[in-house]
Amino acid sequence: MARILIVEDNEKNRMLLRDILHHHGHEVLEAGDGQEGLDMARQHLPDLIFMDIQMPVMSGLAAGAALKADALTRGIKLVALTSFAMKGDSERILAQGFDQYMSKPLDTRRLPQLVTELLGDL
Repeated sequence: MARILIVEDNEKNRMLLRDILHHHGHEVLEAGDGQEGLDMARQHLPDLIFMDIQMPVMSGLAAGAALKADALTRGIKLVALTSFAMKGDSERILAQGFDQYMSKPLDTRRLPQLVTELLGDL
């Protein structure tokens, strides 16, 4: 079982992710904006973070950069969630330090596979 933090300002997207991750036996933490997600990541040290890119208070890119710059949190796996699906967006986001990229709407069958790819059988 992995500890996974969902950082997403859309409640319906958080609920979908939470339900799928709970179904697969993971512990789920939730934050509604980038700053809250950053604070929770530092406090709880999750194994994996699903981070929306466009959020209020602090963007997912800024929060991800802060996590990767901090020795305490830089080892946490980061997956960007975004509705941006333009050519070059995934490369740009991965270059910012994210480990993976998922476009919205989310592929609910791919989600558990991605967790296993990133974390193994935690």
